[in-house]
Amino acid sequence: MGSPASALLAACVLASALACAPTASAQSRGELLYATHCIACHTTQVHWRDRKLATDWNSLKLQVRRWQAVAALDWSEQDVLEVTRHLNDSFYGFKPTSNTVGVLVPAANRSRNRPASN
Repeated sequence: MGSPASALLAACVLASALACAPTASAQSRGELLYATHCIACHTTQVHWRDRKLATDWNSLKLQVRRWQAVAALDWSEQDVLEVTRHLNDSFYGFKPTSNTVGVLVPAANRSRNRPASN
């Protein structure tokens, strides 16, 4: 067997090699959900097209919510928000209106839900 000094040297070399090894970047939940459920149909080109439906933060979130429903993914509102953040960070750069997830009111019902102005 080798000496304790050579074992210590080998351990130090191994430790320094591991410390210098590149680490895998952690994926966000939104990125993981998108990669798992959406990327099969949505290449990056869909986010660059001229006729894209997402034109601001709210419309992007609406499209994420819409397509997860079409795919019957049953995502929580937090999941919708995480995927929206991932897409916004990766492709769009819209200014988020807030970090909370609100309830969408269909356009036809918006005027009925507003308080009457005097």
